[in-house]
Amino acid sequence: MLEVMIIKNKMANVIFNKEIFEKEIGKLDEKMQEKISMFGTPLEKISDKEVEIEIFPNRPDLLSYQGFKRSFLAFLDKKPKIKTYKIKKPEKDYKVKIDSSVSKIRPYTVCSIIKGLNFNEEKIKEVINLQEKLHITTGRNRKKCAIGIYPLEKIKLPITFKALKPDKIRFIPLESEREMSGLEILQRHPTGKKYSFLLAGKSEFPIFIDANNQILSMPPIINSKITGKINTKTKDVFIECSGHEILTLKKCLNILVTTFADMGGQIYQMELDYKNKIITPDLNFLKKKINLQNANKLLGTNINEKDLKNLLEKMGHNYNPKTKEVEIPSWRNDILHEVDIIEDIAIAYGYENFKPEIPKISTIGQEEKSEIKKRKISEIITGLGMLEVSNYHLTIKNNQFKKMGISNKNEKNIIEVNESKTDYTILRKNLSHYLLKNLSENIHSEYPQKIFEIGKIFDLSEKTGEIIEKENIAIAITPGNFTELKQIIEYIFKMLDLQIIIKEPENSLEHFIEGRVGEINLSENNKSIGFLGEIHPRILRNWKLKIPVSILEINLDEILNN
Repeated sequence: MLEVMIIKNKMANVIFNKEIFEKEIGKLDEKMQEKISMFGTPLEKISDKEVEIEIFPNRPDLLSYQGFKRSFLAFLDKKPKIKTYKIKKPEKDYKVKIDSSVSKIRPYTVCSIIKGLNFNEEKIKEVINLQEKLHITTGRNRKKCAIGIYPLEKIKLPITFKALKPDKIRFIPLESEREMSGLEILQRHPTGKKYSFLLAGKSEFPIFIDANNQILSMPPIINSKITGKINTKTKDVFIECSGHEILTLKKCLNILVTTFADMGGQIYQMELDYKNKIITPDLNFLKKKINLQNANKLLGTNINEKDLKNLLEKMGHNYNPKTKEVEIPSWRNDILHEVDIIEDIAIAYGYENFKPEIPKISTIGQEEKSEIKKRKISEIITGLGMLEVSNYHLTIKNNQFKKMGISNKNEKNIIEVNESKTDYTILRKNLSHYLLKNLSENIHSEYPQKIFEIGKIFDLSEKTGEIIEKENIAIAITPGNFTELKQIIEYIFKMLDLQIIIKEPENSLEHFIEGRVGEINLSENNKSIGFLGEIHPRILRNWKLKIPVSILEINLDEILNN
């Protein structure tokens, strides 16, 4: 199965062989083309030999022909809808030891072995394309997930995942004819140079090494040429996914092993020796409750429980009427909430079957006045040659406090998220630290850089314990100084027909240079609305910034009220 990928903004266009598509799925007539689009995978184009389909980022399980065929045949009612896979328990030495040395570098890996494959050149291309698609999309350019696939016959089990000093790492990488050290790979190898940023600043690099002390790979950079390249003679493979979020890794591994299984392979689990041993992969169905009344209310339908079961099965799920639970395939990483299940019901029901209705209420819509004012302010600042950015409401505690020079003792009124699945665990208390983060992630872009953000920040009332939402605006310029920023804020308020007073702050602000910071007050009530100043070099070092930065942040609520 010849398959090509085109990646645009984390979306992927997959190109399948038209002849094989029509043989195994169905003739690409007008009705089939409509079905493809209604499945949520827009049809880009069809030629004499190829069919090109766009896959959205929420469905990485469709990024291979095998994955697409599995799900689409169920949607068409052409195959058993609930796909299950036989999985064998670990055999002797099917183990991976995770050394503590990787804990602060790339702490997690999940692994599997696939046996009984019958590769040809087209299947190898399909595997490589799927690997790269997952790297770019779900793996966020290998940052969240890097994948290695190895010929098992060239490896002696068990395997160890550990970190070594770069000069202690020596192997022949793929696309090379000579042995290189870890540092040489980052400096001289094309792939090493491309992904060197992922190991920047690390004193040790992660490696997979077998029982014969052969290095298999240096993730997330590159595999070994000797032990890390499959060919048409390969029958059995070892698969590993490494990264920082084990849930993401497990989903990627499930997508890979089920693709190999659809090629005729047999899945074997492996034992991973963390502090607590775990077994991967786990292909058990996930279970989530579904309320039929909620589904009908949200979709405007009147389906019964039998319809619900049939529609869910068309999307590859199973429904248990007794428990009111949906059993979700382990390779689906887009089902996080009941609403996601209801979206699948809508797709299976068919968007073409929804009948448009005129609402039974009469309303006149208009833009909220505060939004109009914010848009006008944004237009004024954009007119000064600045670029607007938009960041998450959630942030990382280390970025909000430590990197801004705020000690743990001064961390007050923190609003934390329970059981967060990422490092983003608290609601942001200001916009300034996010602008510094934006600048630190663009140190290789052209200067000067001038950015701003208008958005909500959050605080906690000490009296009532309620969450207080505020609307703030922040501006950052680099290279920049106090005088330039003062001219900008005075111009903005002149355009708003408001007057401000800039005076020396009563209390010192840790992230500004003393004497190069000012408090911004509204003239009419002398009320403080924010600060502006030059960021202290110590804070710049925390963000790895080498060029002076000036930042202002003010609360917009008083301005919008005026």
